[in-house]
Order: sequence, then structure tokens, then C-alpha cells
Amino acid sequence: MPDTRAPATPGPEEDVVDLLLAQHAQVEQLFLLVIGSTGDTRRDAFDDLVKLLAAHETAEEEIIHPLSRGLPGGGGDAMVDDRLEEERQAKETLRTLIAGGVDADGFETGVILLRDAVLTHARYEERYEFPQLRQHVPAERLRSLATAVRAAEKTAPTRPHPSTQSATGNLAAGPALAVIDRLRDAVRRPADS
Repeated sequence: MPDTRAPATPGPEEDVVDLLLAQHAQVEQLFLLVIGSTGDTRRDAFDDLVKLLAAHETAEEEIIHPLSRGLPGGGGDAMVDDRLEEERQAKETLRTLIAGGVDADGFETGVILLRDAVLTHARYEERYEFPQLRQHVPAERLRSLATAVRAAEKTAPTRPHPSTQSATGNLAAGPALAVIDRLRDAVRRPADS
């Protein structure tokens, strides 16, 4: 089985698996920063983490998971359904943490539990889904999918929305939710400064 945890290759040769692996590493670093800091540093790192997770999962739900469902050999539906359930649970936990804020009692415990769940989810993708993509999807298509994922992330919501967890749900409600989230972010930012 190929090592899917290799560092991302920048530029036009980067494929979608490289991009997602780099984002998994970025998520892990942000969790370390959130857990290891306090005050404004923690708040800013948590905000960055929330935005990255929301965009990353939206892009996976719109582009990667539908592709994985159709891979040869069967089992794609069960694999994707398991990943979607993990994502839904993480989104629910993330919404609870956002509502309470970084200064709330129990935030630290909650964010550690979330980190463990999110990183386990990422490892499952890296072990089961990504090798299948590399095995069955032509390299040129994987490179073009990196561009598609980046585009999807630019229009993705910046907060978790567990009810829009499918490609259809994201495409139908995602743009409106993204606008609402970005307006909320813009209003909130000056108050946080």
C-alpha cells in the first residue's frame, strides 16, 4: 500500500490526495495550537480551525466522497457512509464548542475529544479512501480534482452545518450558508479585535 501521508507537492503536479493530506497536517497543527494556548491566540487558532474544517469537509462531501462511492471493487458506499457519520458527529461537537466559546468550562476537554475524533477520521481516510483514489483514478484527474476542491472550499460555509452533509445538500444550501457565515464572520471580527 502506498504511503499516502507523504508531504504535498506544490504546484501543478499536486493532486487532490496531496492537497487533502496537507490539510490534515494543518488541522493537526491547529489543534495543537488551540490546546496549547490561551486568550486571543487560542480564540484565533480555534476560529482558523473551524473555518478549515468546515471548508475541508464540505469539499470532501461535494467532490471526494461521491467519487469514492463509485470506485471499483465495491465497499465504497459503506466506506463513505462511515466517513460521513464521523463528519456529522464532529460537526455537532464543533457547533457545541463554538456556542460555548473558548473560555467556557469544558472547552479544553471538548476540543481534545474533538481532536481525537477528527484525527481518527483523517487516518481512516488516509488508510482506506485515499489509496483507493490513487489506485483507481488517473493521475491527471486527481490533479484536476485538487483545483475543484480548492474552488469548492472558496465558496464553502465557514461554520459546521451537520444537516448539509451530502453533495446535494452542500450544493443546494451551501452557497446561502456560506454567505450567512461570511457575514457573521465580518460582523464578529471587529468585535473580537
